[in-house]
Amino acid sequence: MTAFIEGARAGDVRMIARLISQIEDGGGAAREAMRALATFAGRAHVIGITGAPGVGKSTTTSAIITALRNDGQRVAVLAVDPSSPFSGGALLGDRIRMQRHSGDSGVYIRSMASRGHLGGLAATTPQVIRVLDAAGFDVVIIETVGVGQSEVEIAETADTSIVLSAPGMGDGIQAAKAGILEIGDIFVVNKADRDGADATARELRHMVELGSWQGWKPPVVKASAVQGTGMDEVMAAIADHRAWLAASGEDRLRRLRRAREEITALVLGAVRQRLADRSDELAALADDVLSGRTDAFAAAERFD
Repeated sequence: MTAFIEGARAGDVRMIARLISQIEDGGGAAREAMRALATFAGRAHVIGITGAPGVGKSTTTSAIITALRNDGQRVAVLAVDPSSPFSGGALLGDRIRMQRHSGDSGVYIRSMASRGHLGGLAATTPQVIRVLDAAGFDVVIIETVGVGQSEVEIAETADTSIVLSAPGMGDGIQAAKAGILEIGDIFVVNKADRDGADATARELRHMVELGSWQGWKPPVVKASAVQGTGMDEVMAAIADHRAWLAASGEDRLRRLRRAREEITALVLGAVRQRLADRSDELAALADDVLSGRTDAFAAAERFD
């Protein structure tokens, strides 16, 4: 583990990959790694990119990588993919789409399997962010699964959340249903060269106007990641939001919330493991509840 951590801190891609694998496997190795990396956290800016399938998340991520690299920043990407029903691993579509960055030593791309975790991310995402932060990356981009209305966890994980939409996909209705206005710090209408882009942007701006904001009002930007148009405006919006986070103190509040949610998730994971370890006792209590010998509240107290 010491060798993994020293290698990751030195930017060794193989050591970073092996350390992340240790984190994903969990157990004592993951705890040891997190303990050793605790003092190196909090330097990287975390950007979340979310949106429904088909809006161009991977293409937009690739365009943002290009812009950041042109600015001399080191970039890591976590592309959270659906899990394979056969192996449980990630379906590597996002990594394939970003292949043109594979020869750049300043870019590290990692596909992660959601492994059934809801919210669009993998359960170990916070710990993996800490690894990449400690490895010296300036920006960590998280591209979510793209599962639609459950895609809310990114707002608790990223410093800057970008919500993508596209013309002709009913994004205005989806935004209202999903409460997506509460997720986004920046709204990007991608594929802006298509018919209906102006209407989609207008509808999103109207909903933003109806919202109540304290300090930061999310901009709505039109862009075409494939053609590269509008990306300067997207990058300017990211820079403006990052400056606002620092000036307002919101950056610390968000990271504090992220740490709290990470602790909560680990506690709940430990509770679930306790339930699994005592499955026979739980089954006996369930039988008592079903037969009417006790009620669920009393059974829970007995189990505890």
